[in-house]
Amino acid sequence: MQEPTSAPLPFPPASSRDVLTEILRDGARRLLVESIQSEVEDYLEARSDLRDDHGRQQVVRNGHLPKRSIQTPIGSIEIQQPRVRDRRGPDEAEQFTSKILPPYLRKTKAVEELIPWLYLKGLSTGDFTDALQSLLGPNSTGLSATTITRLKSIWVQDFQAWQQRRLADKRYVYVWADGIYFNIRLEDPGNARQCILVLIGATAEGKKELIAIADGYRESEQSWKELLLSLKERGLDDPPQLAIGDGALGFWKAISQVWPTTRWQRCWVHKTMNVLNKMPKSVQAKAKDMLCQTWMAGTKTEAEKAFDLFMATFEAKYPKATECLSRDRDHLLAFYDFPAEHWIHVRTTNPIESTFATVRLRTKKTKGCGSRTACLTMVFKLAQSAQKRWRALNGSERINDLIQGVQFIDGVKKCAA
Repeated sequence: MQEPTSAPLPFPPASSRDVLTEILRDGARRLLVESIQSEVEDYLEARSDLRDDHGRQQVVRNGHLPKRSIQTPIGSIEIQQPRVRDRRGPDEAEQFTSKILPPYLRKTKAVEELIPWLYLKGLSTGDFTDALQSLLGPNSTGLSATTITRLKSIWVQDFQAWQQRRLADKRYVYVWADGIYFNIRLEDPGNARQCILVLIGATAEGKKELIAIADGYRESEQSWKELLLSLKERGLDDPPQLAIGDGALGFWKAISQVWPTTRWQRCWVHKTMNVLNKMPKSVQAKAKDMLCQTWMAGTKTEAEKAFDLFMATFEAKYPKATECLSRDRDHLLAFYDFPAEHWIHVRTTNPIESTFATVRLRTKKTKGCGSRTACLTMVFKLAQSAQKRWRALNGSERINDLIQGVQFIDGVKKCAA
């Protein structure tokens, strides 16, 4: 199999070369070439049984992608990545994307940043020596697995400082809340599951921002209350106008005490799953479609009609399912009193769910975190990294209307009489 090619690097005359830099650069280039080649081979091997009626392999190599330069701390490395072609029809064809060298990557992190990045993406501490030597060359020194231990202690300090930061200049119109569970390897079996409480907010400028991460006890009322009171003590005096969450009663009981004026919006994704779990599979598709028509309705009146139709259709045969839906009726339809541009953001807890898919991937690779402190710190660092990619709310200019007390009916600003 043809290897991905790399262009020669413009080294200075031999008399002035930095030998160590040359070793590092050559090691990085070789690692990229070998790793991408291995990745492509594994991808093709896993699909080698896909053949057409004439016995021809459907997923094959197809030349190379255009050359591109990767900026590294030790200079620019030009590399040409293999192209993979899937000859199946459009409904079956897959697109190969390198996990080692994503399409958007043009610049690596500094070596000091590379270590925590590898750790947070799933590389175990014990593998760091081999990984760094493969990347930087066998003669590289000064970097070892102990470096990650030092950095982890720095992350703990960063997290503790972040937990104590002042919030007097903050204003969050919306907040999303959830409790995320992780396995802890070094705890007693009875305490091996850790619940981390997460709060994300929408600022006055329409940007999503991580507000709080805390170690909770089963999403209890007391745990959530302590977290919310901590925010108030640090200066967050203005309560959010809308809180979005799942059915965890602890959060709703706590918020009614700390922020009594904040309205509730139950997550439609969680509620839909809860309702469907109480129905046989034979009717779940129909029920899901009817629920979708409810929260996708253009007006609250239309949503109420769809809600009533669902109740009338299933109440006799599946009373547990309809009871599960009806008890949160008002909280499920609260979003209609907010700008229509924001509905896509506030009907679900997706800002938290999508972020923590990455966190769960890390813990899956490492079979859980070693300690509760390590878990909290890792969640904090990964969430901070993800925050850089969170997109702003649609119609961010509407947030100022909410702050000014403007009312919205069916997502549209209410005109003054």
